[in-house]
Amino acid sequence: MATSWQDPATVDRMLDEQQTWAVVGLSGDPSRTAYSIASLLQQRGKKVVPVHPSFADPATPPVLGEQGYATLADIPFPVDVVDVFRRSEAAGQFADEAVAIGAGGVWFQLGVVDEDAFARTVAAGVPMVMDTCPAIEWRKRGA
Repeated sequence: MATSWQDPATVDRMLDEQQTWAVVGLSGDPSRTAYSIASLLQQRGKKVVPVHPSFADPATPPVLGEQGYATLADIPFPVDVVDVFRRSEAAGQFADEAVAIGAGGVWFQLGVVDEDAFARTVAAGVPMVMDTCPAIEWRKRGA
């Protein structure tokens, strides 16, 4: 199953064609992996949208220069990819929310695996990548 989780054509499409990435779990803490990967996404020309419960407080400052949102449903514009930095047992709800908001794809980070969420998301017609990281995939390409 792991091979279909990382279908090369799906990975390529997300990295090359999808521009707006909602990063679930992105807070203003630069020591967190979500922060460094979101920064890399920006360096690669992607628009990053922080999604973290802390943004329910309007006083929460932007992260990496971008306004954040408490939930995916709060984002007032289309999202191409929902990139999930949550433990496997908590990640599935974000795949479901990504489908609900009409996201173009879902990406579960390295170590995040939920086979049921993968099946539901793909069955809903939303491409999904699981258990890898954009940094790793770009490195594989030598880019």
